Amino acid sequence: MKKFIYLFVILTLWACQSSNQNEQAKETVTPKKQRPISVENGKIFTVGDKKMMYGGEDSLSHFDITNSELKDEQFHYGIGREAFPALLAPAFTTIQIADTQWHDTTRFLVAYSGEEVKAYSVPDLTRHEVVNDMLGGKPIMAAYCILADLGAIYERTYGDKELTFALTGYTYYDDEVWEGLDGFVFWDRETESMWWPLIGRAVSGSLKGVSLLEMDKANWEDTNWKTVKEKYPNAKVLISGQDFERPIEWKKYEDVSDIVENYSASLD
Repeated sequence: MKKFIYLFVILTLWACQSSNQNEQAKETVTPKKQRPISVENGKIFTVGDKKMMYGGEDSLSHFDITNSELKDEQFHYGIGREAFPALLAPAFTTIQIADTQWHDTTRFLVAYSGEEVKAYSVPDLTRHEVVNDMLGGKPIMAAYCILADLGAIYERTYGDKELTFALTGYTYYDDEVWEGLDGFVFWDRETESMWWPLIGRAVSGSLKGVSLLEMDKANWEDTNWKTVKEKYPNAKVLISGQDFERPIEWKKYEDVSDIVENYSASLD
C-alpha cells in the first residue's frame, strides 16, 4: 500500500508539473488585448502632409503610410524596423550536425528545387520571422509568424526586380481576416512599402496592392524534423542563433510601374 501511495504522489506531481509547463508555453504569446496599441503610443504621426509610422530612433527610418489601406487603431507594437534579425545571407549546416539539436517532432519549413533542399526550423523562424535566401539560383523568402501561426515560402523576384524583406516591428489584426489573429507586417528594402501576409499583398507605399508571391506548393512543405531527415538527407539546415549588422543603405527602385502592372492582386 505504501508503494502504491508513493507512486500515486509521484505521478500526481509529474502531471501537475507537465500541466504548468504547458500553460507556461501557451502564455508565451501575449493576449491581443494586452498588446501595445501603436496609435495610442505615438507610433503614428504626421509630418507635413504625410502620415508616418515610427521605424526607429533615426527619423529617416520611419515609414510613409500616407496611402495605407490599414486602420491605424489596429496596429500593435512598434519596436523598430530592424529589431528582428531578418536574415540577408543565411548560413546552413548538414543534417548530421543539426540532428544533435532537433527533436523528431520539431516543425520545419522545407523548400526544394531540383536536388537543392533548404530546411528552416520554426523555432529559428520564430526568432528571425523572415529569412531572405536563394534556392536553385532564385531569390526566395522563408517566413513564419507565431501569432497567426502562419508559415510559408515566398518568391522574391518580380519581373527583372528582386525584393528584400524585413520586419516593420508591427503586427496588425482585422476581425474579419484570419479569425482576427494578429499577423506581422513586412516591409521591403527596395521601395519601403509595407506588406501584410495575412491578406497576401502590399498595403502601403509604391507597391500597394502588389501580391506576395507564395512559392508553388509543389516546391515546399510544412513538416517535421523526422520527415526532413528521412526524405531529404542532403538538405541544408539553417544554423541557429544567427545575426548580422543591419545595412545602412541598399538598392532603391524609383520606378516600379512594371511590378504594379503585372503583379497587383485581384481584390474582387
